[in-house]
Amino acid sequence: MWAELLPIGRSSASGGYRRYAWTGADTDCRAWFREQAEARGLTYEVDRNGNQWAWLGDPAEGDAVVTGSHLDSVPDGGAFDGPLGVVSAFAALDELRARGAELDRPLGIVNFGDEEGARFGLACVGSRLSSGQLTVEQAHRLADGDGVTLPRAMEAAGYDPEGIGADPERLGRIGAFVELHVEQGRALDLSDDPVGIASSIWPHGRWRFDFRGEANHAGTTRLGDRRDPMPAYAETVLAARRAAELAGAVATFGKIAVEPNGVNAIPSLVRGWLDSRADGQETLDTVVTGIERAAQEHARAHGIDLEVVRESFTPVVEFDHALRDELARLLGRDADLKVPVLGTGAGHDAGILATSVPTAMLFVRNPTGVSHSPAEFAAEDDCVAGVRALADVLEGLARR
Repeated sequence: MWAELLPIGRSSASGGYRRYAWTGADTDCRAWFREQAEARGLTYEVDRNGNQWAWLGDPAEGDAVVTGSHLDSVPDGGAFDGPLGVVSAFAALDELRARGAELDRPLGIVNFGDEEGARFGLACVGSRLSSGQLTVEQAHRLADGDGVTLPRAMEAAGYDPEGIGADPERLGRIGAFVELHVEQGRALDLSDDPVGIASSIWPHGRWRFDFRGEANHAGTTRLGDRRDPMPAYAETVLAARRAAELAGAVATFGKIAVEPNGVNAIPSLVRGWLDSRADGQETLDTVVTGIERAAQEHARAHGIDLEVVRESFTPVVEFDHALRDELARLLGRDADLKVPVLGTGAGHDAGILATSVPTAMLFVRNPTGVSHSPAEFAAEDDCVAGVRALADVLEGLARR
């Protein structure tokens, strides 16, 4: 399975992946998912929001156990973020069948659409729509850099966008959702553990900073006569780093758009997107407020205008404690497998679904600690350990 997925959407220039929602690479990944489902005799379906499902047993019975993740990527992302959870889900099912395991509850595997938000700027679109955290009206306003809206992109990929929206009936069938994911950090590597259990997801959000000045000639306009938004933006980036360091949080300006974007032109607009995360809501509020205050001061100093828009936000997610404890109990039966519990600063579909169904997460060790990069990695032995841990969990949960 891994070998079949590896070439899809891979850039020959960077070695990273460009699997953006509702593009050709995404279509190929979705075809792969369907082939895996049908090869195993599973019931395959696509819900109203474009999420793919594969079922062993009848989901209409309810109280189903579901696992899976996503197949899309960030720009030039790594191979493991998302796909490891989907590949491991199918592999865990194969393991359960090899064991002759008898399951009393329906078992589902899911590929959530547009988890990374690389194309439309909002993460976890598929799960947000299904859980009602993204309204139809908001979804219709999402557009990519070329102005293509989400409905148009879905339609171009062969899906009907008319039915998108909250899907409480489908989510109501799920008794537990467990997402396996490569760790996006080095906690497991430092503790020398192949697999861990998630405790919570830090609160996090995305903010857009628009610094508006006045376009002019780079060669003939005196420095004192300029309304250049770039210095204010640059000083804000440095202020964000300082604020995050002081608070023990993270803050990143990772995306920028400049108009008119000419080498010999003073910009009229510098638009930067801030991603900030912290281990608590109060800390995050302090960091973001400090960054906004610094941006306002720098904008005034350079005589430009500033607008800050919060584009998305996810509060702290505490995974279901009973389900988390049950995972620890099931995995703790193997004396050779230590199972640490750790928090994470990365968002996931499991975090979105946590408001609707009991959710939990398993992490697989990433020795590099690198993610959202071609350097992202997980050793084969650790991946196998993750599959076995997931199989143990699914078997334990799917027996009444």
